[in-house]
Amino acid sequence: MRKYIGCDLGGTNFRAGIVNLETGEISHQATIPTLAREGHDAVMARMAGLINRIIHESNIPIDDIGGIGIGVPGVLDLEKGTTLFLPNLSGQWPNVPLAKTISDQTGLPVNLLNDVRAITYGEWRFGAGQDVDTMACFAIGTGVGGGLVINGQLHLGIGGTAGELGHQTVEPNGALCGCGNRGCLEVYSSGPAIAAMGMKAVSQGLTTKIAELIENDLNRITPKVIYKAAIAGDRIALDIFQRAGTYLGIAISNTLVSVGPRKVVIAGGVSQAGDLLLEPIRKTVKERVFVMPAEQVEIVPARLGNDAGVIGVAAWSRRHVRGES
Repeated sequence: MRKYIGCDLGGTNFRAGIVNLETGEISHQATIPTLAREGHDAVMARMAGLINRIIHESNIPIDDIGGIGIGVPGVLDLEKGTTLFLPNLSGQWPNVPLAKTISDQTGLPVNLLNDVRAITYGEWRFGAGQDVDTMACFAIGTGVGGGLVINGQLHLGIGGTAGELGHQTVEPNGALCGCGNRGCLEVYSSGPAIAAMGMKAVSQGLTTKIAELIENDLNRITPKVIYKAAIAGDRIALDIFQRAGTYLGIAISNTLVSVGPRKVVIAGGVSQAGDLLLEPIRKTVKERVFVMPAEQVEIVPARLGNDAGVIGVAAWSRRHVRGES
């Protein structure tokens, strides 16, 4: 059984691991700083170096490794294997031949995939969505990413851009989003959006445990701090998660009536808030969806944590190397 390498290229770190696609287990994984400010050529050289290192340390013959998948945070040309726009990396990487460069330096075939589509594929193949044919994934972190599996296929659409569920409009005249639209889900339910609601409450002098936890230093406010206040029963913190969950519920309601997924998987760092988000999501869906059997749709937390993207993109690489449909 050939193994595949899954990689996650992030704004802060680059991570790679060898994945057993019979079990979904990762072995011989390692992480290095991305250091994107040094330019894409230097980053790609370090990426290839780390991949070659883990192959060497694993003692797996190169012929027993089928290929490499790289999850990338941005817009890609999947057919050419180039990056088009990576907003979180210095220089934004326009028309960088990432797949060919890594392939030339490792001797292995390379396939790229958007990082949240990789998470979606990983959760569908080995995680919370593996028992259904149609699934939606919302990854809530610094932004709100998304992905769709429809009738057993990762749905990519035009140029791999389908599944940007975090950029649905949930407030028609809402705040400006980094994507250029107004009122996107990302503006109201991402980690920074949750932190901003906490900052506003403290700045306004509202009575809240959030201020205690940060000792009135606004720079220390994070979603985790607000979560701690919420589980301690703080009304302001509970309301913040209620609002974020309600907006997520609106977006998920839209997805249910448009796509009809059998499962909705909630991933990303902010998803660790659990029922603080899931309860308002489920309540909102119940209040808004009437033209499809919403009670038959499971809304569940992701299972694979930080491993989902690495596993998913390794599976994606195997699919392409084998020429599977």
